[in-house]
Amino acid sequence: MKTKKILIVDDEPDLCEIVRFNLHTAGYEAESVLSAEEALQKDTESYDLFLLDVMMEGISGFELAAKLKAKAETCEKPIIFLTAKDTEADLLTGFDIGTDDYIAKPFSVREMLARVKAVLNRSTNTSEENDDLIIFKGLTMNPKSKTLTIDGEPSMLTKTEFELLQLFLTHREKVLTRQEIIDQVWPKDVVVTDRTVDVNITRMRKKLGNYSACIVSRQGYGYIYFRRITDKHEKSSQTF
Repeated sequence: MKTKKILIVDDEPDLCEIVRFNLHTAGYEAESVLSAEEALQKDTESYDLFLLDVMMEGISGFELAAKLKAKAETCEKPIIFLTAKDTEADLLTGFDIGTDDYIAKPFSVREMLARVKAVLNRSTNTSEENDDLIIFKGLTMNPKSKTLTIDGEPSMLTKTEFELLQLFLTHREKVLTRQEIIDQVWPKDVVVTDRTVDVNITRMRKKLGNYSACIVSRQGYGYIYFRRITDKHEKSSQTF
C-alpha cells in the first residue's frame, strides 16, 4: 500500500518538527513548511492530507484551505486544522470551507495521530467508493451506470450528450477541436459535420443549468471546459 504523504503548514518550527517526526515514526511520509505561501509552491496535488495552522502571517490557514478546495487537483484532499482558535465561529468557518477535523492546541501526540488516522481512513474509503465517478463541483457522472446528477438532482442526457460531457470533464482546461470531439464521440463510420457538433453541445448545455457556462467556444479552434463558472462578460461573448 502506498505510504500516505502529509504536508504540515505551521509558523512554529518546533511544533512542525515534533509533528513531522511523530508522523514519520507512525509510518507516514511527512513534510513541513512555515507559511501558506511556501505551501503553495509545493506540488500540493501529491499530498494525501494537509495539517494547517489557522493563525499565520500573510495567508491564513483558512485562506490556504479555501485555495486548496478551489483547485480541482486538491479539492477532495482532506484538511485538518491545528489551531488554538476553537470558538464556534471559527469551527463553522473551517467546516464551511470543507475541513475534515480540528485539533486544538495544545494537543497530545496520541490524539493527533488518532485524528490523522481516522481522517485518512475516511478519505481512503470514500476515494475507493468513488474511483469510477467523475466529479466537478456539483456535477457527478457515473460512466458505468451512465448517470448524471447536478447538485444532487438526476439529469437525463442522450448517449451523445453524455459522451460529450464526459469528454469535456476529463479534459478540463484543454481546447478540443471539433474534429477531436468527432473522433472521440461519434462512430468512425458516421459522417458528422461541425454543425452537428455545435448543435449537440448546445442541446447538452441547456441541461446543465449554471454549469453550462463552463463550456465555452473558442472561435476558430473548438471548445474548452473551464474549472470555474465563467463571468457574465465571458458568457455574452460565447459563439455557437
